[in-house]
Amino acid sequence: MIGKILGGFILVTALIAGVTMYYLQVYGFYDEVEFTPDDIKLTVLATGTPEPILVEGFKGIDADSSPLRFRGCFTTPMSQGMLTETYVTYDAAEPLVAPGWFECFDAAAIGKALETGEAIAFLSQSNIEYGVDRVIAVFDDGRAYAWHQLNNCGERRYDGTDVGPACPDRD
Repeated sequence: MIGKILGGFILVTALIAGVTMYYLQVYGFYDEVEFTPDDIKLTVLATGTPEPILVEGFKGIDADSSPLRFRGCFTTPMSQGMLTETYVTYDAAEPLVAPGWFECFDAAAIGKALETGEAIAFLSQSNIEYGVDRVIAVFDDGRAYAWHQLNNCGERRYDGTDVGPACPDRD
C-alpha cells in the first residue's frame, strides 16, 4: 500500500514538473517586443555601421533568459536589389525555430527560401550581445524576418575553443 502511494506521488510530481518545464520553455520567458526604429537596422556596406531601415507591421518576441530568443516578423518596402547594393549580406544565416504560438515566424520555410535564393539574409548588427549577431532575411515581396544567431566568436566561446584575437573583448 505504501509503495502504491509513493509511486503515485512520484508520478504526480513528475507530471507537474514536466508540464512546468514545458510551459517555461515554450511560453514562460517570452515577452512581446514593442517596435522602435532602433530595433531593425542593417549594416551599411560603405561604413560598416548599422542604420535603421523602413519597417511596417513589426511583431516580435524576446526573452531575458537567452540572447538567442529574439524573433521578429515585419514587411519592408525596400527592394532586395536596393538592399544588396547598400547593406552587408550574411552568408551563414540559419534561422532558429520559434515557439509554435509565434505563428508568423517559420524557421524551416525561411531556411528553405534562403537556400533557393527566394530570400536574402543581411547582417543587422554584429555582436548585438557578445558572440551573437542579429540577422534579417528579406523576401522579394517585402516580407522580412529577424533573429539572433551565434557568430564565429560565440560558437568558439560556447564550445570551449580559444576565441583568439579576431574576436572582440568581452565587456
